[in-house]
Amino acid sequence: MSIYDISVKTIKGEETTLKPYEGKVLLIVNTASKCGFTPQYKQLQELYDAYKDKGFVVLGFPCNQFMNQEPGDEKSIGEFCSLNYGVTFPMFAKVDVKGEHIHPLYMHLTSLAKGMLGTKAVKWNFTKFLVDQTGETVQRFSPQTNPKEIEETIQKWLG
Repeated sequence: MSIYDISVKTIKGEETTLKPYEGKVLLIVNTASKCGFTPQYKQLQELYDAYKDKGFVVLGFPCNQFMNQEPGDEKSIGEFCSLNYGVTFPMFAKVDVKGEHIHPLYMHLTSLAKGMLGTKAVKWNFTKFLVDQTGETVQRFSPQTNPKEIEETIQKWLG
């Protein structure tokens, strides 16, 4: 199955797939509004602004699996991101990124790009997965990796 066939829900509750992003370089991030890494929204938005016209998209997937750091509903998450960080990149409905109810997208991503010491499970908010224009998961970045540190890698994949 291609990453583009995976069913997802937008932050507004609309069923869709990742098909609209086919042919683009994607940075898929599990996000949270009450996390020490939450300020990364600013750098994620800056990357999106800098490269969106060159075929790059950030996709945000809120997750409440790490110390209840994303307790709000989709409406409040969207408002928080917009008001506090000016987020305009696509945001989606909350998902599980690990465990028994892991979303198929994260099952796909974690099976292809392992973490430190070969671990599969996402360990914390703001884990980032880079997907190339063909839908291949090419790299995984830890929550501690500032999005700006990924910029050179994104430029390389954009050609």
